[in-house]
Amino acid sequence: MGVPTDRRYSESHEWHLPDGDLIVIGITQFAVDQLTDVTFAEMKPEGTTVAAGEEIGEVESVKTSSDIYAGVAGEIIEVNPKLDDDPGILNQDPFGEGWLVKIRPEDPSAVESLMDAATYDGKTG
Repeated sequence: MGVPTDRRYSESHEWHLPDGDLIVIGITQFAVDQLTDVTFAEMKPEGTTVAAGEEIGEVESVKTSSDIYAGVAGEIIEVNPKLDDDPGILNQDPFGEGWLVKIRPEDPSAVESLMDAATYDGKTG
């Protein structure tokens, strides 16, 4: 299965989806498959400003833990509230309901510097 073409991807397996003046960030199916069953997810709080490439949180599974990084600089506007109650949502729907944070980017065009779906899919497929 290919990756959604409506977003951009980072080398560390985060996806970045422009949504109005925000960018929604999550982890890819490839990342979920590597982690196996996600048991915990903790993101930096709303209002935190991050640089491109900076850690925005951590996801843990029965197998390992993985830091999550922002591909663009900006302010975390929203953290997915569903993660507290059901971090396993990442296993079921990493490209949809399992999003992690929404960032207001300093430069909205910065997302274009990330990989497109075909390039990312070629690296992981």
